[in-house]
Amino acid sequence: MKTTRIVLASRPTGMPQPENFRTETVELEPPRTGQASLQTLYLSLDPYMRGRMSDAPSYAPPVEIDETMCGATVSRVIESTDPALRPGDVVLGYGGWQTHSVEYTQYLRKLDPAAAPLTTALGVLGMPGFTAYSGLLTIGAPKPGETVVVAAATGPVGATVGQIAKIRGARAVGIAGGPQKVALLREKFGFDAAIDHRAPDFAEQLAAATPEGIDVYFENVGGAVLDAVLPRLNKFARIPVCGLVASYNDTELPPGPDRMGLLMGMILRKSLTLRGFIQTEFLDQFGEFYPDVAGWIAEGRLTYLEDVVDGLDNAVSAFQGLLTGGNVGKLSIKVAD
Repeated sequence: MKTTRIVLASRPTGMPQPENFRTETVELEPPRTGQASLQTLYLSLDPYMRGRMSDAPSYAPPVEIDETMCGATVSRVIESTDPALRPGDVVLGYGGWQTHSVEYTQYLRKLDPAAAPLTTALGVLGMPGFTAYSGLLTIGAPKPGETVVVAAATGPVGATVGQIAKIRGARAVGIAGGPQKVALLREKFGFDAAIDHRAPDFAEQLAAATPEGIDVYFENVGGAVLDAVLPRLNKFARIPVCGLVASYNDTELPPGPDRMGLLMGMILRKSLTLRGFIQTEFLDQFGEFYPDVAGWIAEGRLTYLEDVVDGLDNAVSAFQGLLTGGNVGKLSIKVAD
């Protein structure tokens, strides 16, 4: 069996460019004991991949040069040495940016195509949805009547955070870029307030939308959005730090005065809880997450959007768009029918 794959050819400086990748077709070894050969149907594109392109210290090892770019996949089983999986079964795995893969079956999760659209395993019922669920409820712990603010709120994590906050009785304020996304927050996702971070009076709009301050700020962006949020935080506010996409392509520290002292002073004076997290830290909660979110979707209390791009050859350009906010909803690549 052959696979067409996109490998990391060089480490990007700033925004990843097409020359940082190479497409090649290679032979795959037949599956060994405990493995299955798979055909990729859908590939997930997620912001964390930018960090994996770098060899800077991080929570996960970098993708090596000439290695297939990493990524979660929904795939069809072609051949399996595991009796629990048969040809034709559909599984969630980690095949990366390629058309076919050979993976260990212990790391695959069988999917039921009749239960939910297959792409939801990469989005609202997968890693992004679980990130929102575990980070918000474990670290943010919103209480009824509190104000929850989330950045990048039309993304698969942010949109889910806001809706779960409302289900838990909190007030949800979403921050997004551009009038179209702001409208989606109100009309599609039911946020109580929505603000365009590109507006010249963004800080003033945020203050007006949070008259009683902010109790939970779910951080996906950093940068200027965080600057506007900090003065609005209430005492004992909680800040789950999920991502900092505004700085992922930075090649040097931002200009201006050192504001670390200001941040640390605010943490001290307001008794803030600021914690970074990776969703794998909370895997013991997955058994609660799936029925909760699937149930909320079935009841019409939680909805989602997907942005599916056709063709593996469009993965690089789609990923560039992801880093600049060009997508709306969960971004994935349709690799095969």
